[in-house]
Amino acid sequence: MGENTSAKNHLSPQVFSVSIDANPPSGSKWSDDDGRPKRTGNVWTASAHIITAVIGSGVLSLAWAIGQLGWIAGPAVMLLFSFVTYYTSVLLSACYRSGDPVNGKRNYTYMDAVRSNLGGAKVKICGFVQYLNLFGVAIGYTIASSISMMAIKRSNCFHQSGGKDPCHMNAYPYMIAFGIAEILLSQIPGFDQLHWLSLVAAVMSFTYSTIGLGLGVGKVIENKRVMGSLTGISIGTVTQTQKIWRSFQALGDIAFAYSYSMILIEIQDTVKAPPTEAKTMKKATLLSVVVTTLFYMFCGCFGYAAFGDQSPGNLLTGFGFYNPYWLLDIANAAIVIHLVGAYQVYCQPLFAFVEKEAARRFPDSDFVTKDIKIFIPGLGPCNFNLFRMIWRTIFVVTTTVISMLLPFFNDVVGLLGALGFWPLTVYFPVEMYISQKKIPKWSTRWLCLQILSVACLIITIAAAAGSIAGVIDDVKTIKPFQTSY
Repeated sequence: MGENTSAKNHLSPQVFSVSIDANPPSGSKWSDDDGRPKRTGNVWTASAHIITAVIGSGVLSLAWAIGQLGWIAGPAVMLLFSFVTYYTSVLLSACYRSGDPVNGKRNYTYMDAVRSNLGGAKVKICGFVQYLNLFGVAIGYTIASSISMMAIKRSNCFHQSGGKDPCHMNAYPYMIAFGIAEILLSQIPGFDQLHWLSLVAAVMSFTYSTIGLGLGVGKVIENKRVMGSLTGISIGTVTQTQKIWRSFQALGDIAFAYSYSMILIEIQDTVKAPPTEAKTMKKATLLSVVVTTLFYMFCGCFGYAAFGDQSPGNLLTGFGFYNPYWLLDIANAAIVIHLVGAYQVYCQPLFAFVEKEAARRFPDSDFVTKDIKIFIPGLGPCNFNLFRMIWRTIFVVTTTVISMLLPFFNDVVGLLGALGFWPLTVYFPVEMYISQKKIPKWSTRWLCLQILSVACLIITIAAAAGSIAGVIDDVKTIKPFQTSY
C-alpha cells in the first residue's frame, strides 16, 4: 500500500515498528535540478500510463457510438478525435517547462502550467473542471467495473442453469468490493510508485480489447455478412429526435475514449531528462495515440459489423452469456483489473492537489505533514500518512456511493467526455501554447488554433446536450439503491 522505501531487512521479532521518516539523501544521485526526488520515467513508462488512462472502459462503448453515426461518420469522427488529441497533447507537453524547454521552471501539474502561462481566474476554472472531471471518471470506472463483475457472475449462472434462470442480481455488492480495493491501493503515495500498476493495467486493456475484437470478427463470420449502414441506426428503430440526441451522445463517448489530457502534465512529471521531457512525451503520445486508435477502430468497427443497429452500449455484454462464456469471463476480469489501475492513474493528481493544498495551509500540523514508517512483514518499511489515509478513504467511499445512486454507464461516459474534452484537451493547451510561444494575435497560426478551439467547443456542446438528454431518460427509470440487472 505505502511506498516501499528500502530493500527487505532481516526478519524482525516485531510485527510492526514505527519511526518518523527521514528525508532522502540529497545530491545529484538522488534529486533533480529542483531538489525533488530524481525521476526515472521514460517513453515506455509514460506510454504505459497514457494507454492505461486512454484504453479504459470507453473502448466498450465505441461499437454503440459508431452504430449511431454509421460507417462513414463513425470512423471519420474517431480519426478526427485522435488527431486533435495528439496535436493538442503535443502543445500541452511543450508547456511543461516555463520559458526555456531545457532549463525552464518545471510545472508539476496541469494547474501549475495554467498558472505559469495564463494566470488569473483561468487557474481556478481549470482546477475546477480538471478535478471535477477526474472525480467523474472515478464514478464512471466504479460503475463499469461492477457491470463487468456482474457479467462474470451472470454468465456462469446462465451456463449452469442452461439459460433457464434469468440470474438477476444487485450491482451494489460489486461496487462496494471495487471501492474496498481502491481504498487499499489509494494508499500508494504518488505517480512514481504506480509504474507496476500501470503496466499490469495496460496489459489487461489489450487483453479485453483483443477478446472483444476477436469475438466481433467471429460474429461477423457467423453472420456471413457485415451489419450496419452508412448513416447509422435507422429511423424506425429509434425516433428522429432520439437519432439526433444519440448521435450527439456518441460524440461524447468517443471524446471520453480519448480523454487523458487532464493528467498529461502529471505523467510528464515522472519522465527523466535529458532528453527534454517534451521530446519524450511527444514520442510517448504518438505511440499511445496510434496504438489506441488502431484498437478503437478494430473494436468499434467489428462490434458494429457484428451487431448493426443492435450494437450494445457495452460491447462485451452484447455477446450474450453463452459460449464461449469462459472467454467472456477472462475479458471481464481483465476489465476489472484494468479499471482498478486506471482509477488510481486518474485519481493521483486529485489526491496530490488536495494533499499539497493541505500541507500549504497547515505546514505545522503533524497530522497533515508527518509520514510514519511502519515495518510490514513481507513488504518491509512502508510510509503512511494519517491525513492521506483518511482523505483518500473518504474520497473512494464518496465516489462509490454516488456510483450506487447513478448506475447507468453509457450516458455517464458521454457526459464525462463532453465536459472534459474542450476545456482540458483543447482550450487550455491552445491558449497556453499561444502564450508560451508568443504567437501574434490574428496571425495565420493564431487563427488556425482559434478555429480548432471553436470547432471543438461546438462539438462539446452538442455532445453534452445529447448525454444530458440520455441521463434524464435514465433517471426516470432508476430507483436509488434498488438497481439490479
